[in-house]
Amino acid sequence: MKMLFSMLSANLNKQMNLPKWEKIVPFLVIFLFVAATPPTSKKIYKKSISTVVIDAGHGGHDPGCLSNGVREKEVTLAIALSLGAKIKEQMPDVKIIYTRSSDKFVELWERAAIANRNNADLFISIHCNATKNPSIHGTETFAMGLHKADDNLDVAKRENDVVLLEDNYIQRYEGFDPSSPESHIYFSLFQNAYMDQSIKLAAGIEKEISSGINRPSRGVKQAGFVVLWKTKMPSILIESGFLSNKTDREYLNSAKGVDEISSAIANAVSNYKKSFEAVSSNKIN
Repeated sequence: MKMLFSMLSANLNKQMNLPKWEKIVPFLVIFLFVAATPPTSKKIYKKSISTVVIDAGHGGHDPGCLSNGVREKEVTLAIALSLGAKIKEQMPDVKIIYTRSSDKFVELWERAAIANRNNADLFISIHCNATKNPSIHGTETFAMGLHKADDNLDVAKRENDVVLLEDNYIQRYEGFDPSSPESHIYFSLFQNAYMDQSIKLAAGIEKEISSGINRPSRGVKQAGFVVLWKTKMPSILIESGFLSNKTDREYLNSAKGVDEISSAIANAVSNYKKSFEAVSSNKIN
C-alpha cells in the first residue's frame, strides 16, 4: 500500500501538465487496485440487531473542534451517553457498548476493533463539524464511500487528522497520510459489503433530525473515514452540527440539544432495527 500511495502521489504531482483525460489515471489505478484486493471484512448475515457500538469522537488530549469554549469531545460524549440510554429504553434487548464513556483518548483503529471484537451489528460514531464560514449549519451523516465534493473530503481530512496523535500511525494504518487526497480516496473504497445498509441507516437518521425534531439537515454523504475503515458491520459517522455556527453551537451545548439529537438517532436506530428484522424474517420464511 505504501508503494501505491507513492505512485499516486507522483502521478498527481504531474497532473498540471497532463491532458484532462489523463488526470483520471490515478483514480483508475485506485479502483483497479481495490477491485483486485479482497475486502477487509466478510459480510455476515444476521437475523437481528442485538449489539450497537456507540463511538464518542475525540477525547482526552484530543479535544476535536473548539469554538467559544465548547469542545467537540465533550459534546460528542454527552450525545453518545444519552443515545445509549435512549436505545436501551426503547430496545431493552439491545446491548450497548461505548468506545469511551469518559474523557479519554481512544485511537481510531481501537474504536473499530471494539466493534469487531464484540461482533456488533451497528457502529455509530458521533462528531461535531466546523468550518471557516460561520453561517454554515446543520447535521450531516456519512457512510464510507468516495467523496463527491471537496467539502466532504475536508470533513474526512479533519477527522482523520487524529491519527497524527497516535504512535506509529504510518505502520498502523498501512502508510496512510492524512494530508494526502489519494489516501482518503483509497480508504473511501472500503466497507462496500455494508454500503447499502449504512446509507439506509444514515438516511433514517437525517430524516428523524429534519422532520422529527425540525433541525436543519445537510443530508447523507460519503467520504473516506479511517474510523469506519475496518468495521465489519454497517457503520456511519454523524456530524451533529457546526460548532463554528453560533446557533448550532449553543444548541449542541444545551441539555435540550443533546436530548433531541440523541432521541432522533435512537428513533432512527429503532426504525432501522424493525425494518432489518422484518426483512430477515421474510427471507427465513
